[in-house]
Amino acid sequence: MLKGIDNRLSADVLYALRAMGHGDLLVVCDTNFPADSIARETVLGELLHMDNLTAAQAIEAILSVLPLDTFVPDFAGRMEVVGEPATVPAVQKEVQEVIDRVDGREARLVGIERFTFYDTARQAYAVIQTGERRFYGCFTLRKGVIPPEG
Repeated sequence: MLKGIDNRLSADVLYALRAMGHGDLLVVCDTNFPADSIARETVLGELLHMDNLTAAQAIEAILSVLPLDTFVPDFAGRMEVVGEPATVPAVQKEVQEVIDRVDGREARLVGIERFTFYDTARQAYAVIQTGERRFYGCFTLRKGVIPPEG
């Protein structure tokens, strides 16, 4: 345990989040996502786990240390429901609420078509698989910057 660090963040997850640079993409996915095979194609090259957490719980912990990019509209994205891109399932609404509360912006998660999401995930820095069992619990987060003090 470390002071001031959310105990839901493992050493491996903290390492990846710290190693990411401005604009790097993180994928946070549910248990049904082809996480292992896609993670092998990412910069990190291995799958990270936050197994016993919902997507919203994992993202809340991640955002306790990870700033979101303020320079781009796709600072956070969600996998669209197949055939219903405008539908926003409960799991995605929960994550939107976390982002709204933690980040303070009133911007919606950008919808990403399922196969485009897979392709985007392969280009990510890392993939973190959660214990989320609800469908469409898959998200992207783009790392921002921490400004200098003063």
